[in-house]
Amino acid sequence: MFAVIEQGGRQYKVAQGDVVDIELTNVADDATGMEFDKVLFIGNGAESKIGAPYVAGAKVTGKFATTAAAAKFKTPKIYGMYYRPNKNSKRKYGHRQNLIRLTIDSIQS
Repeated sequence: MFAVIEQGGRQYKVAQGDVVDIELTNVADDATGMEFDKVLFIGNGAESKIGAPYVAGAKVTGKFATTAAAAKFKTPKIYGMYYRPNKNSKRKYGHRQNLIRLTIDSIQS
């Protein structure tokens, strides 16, 4: 059984026991888990459910290894650059995305 959830404007395909890195949201530092109620699809063989836009009554729960504060991390820095030829203009910039790691505990349809 798997589900497709929406979190932070992105969609994730998850199954029970998967470790997922999602975009950081407002989570208390002492929280032990998260619930996702924006479930777009639940796949279970012939008994699949498709939401319009979300599956009614479906919920996916996930838990952190210890706490939310310990599960937060940043990706490696990605560098980009603007360059305009013949204008003597260039600019270098960097970006690091804030993520949080959780393990999918259960999928309820």
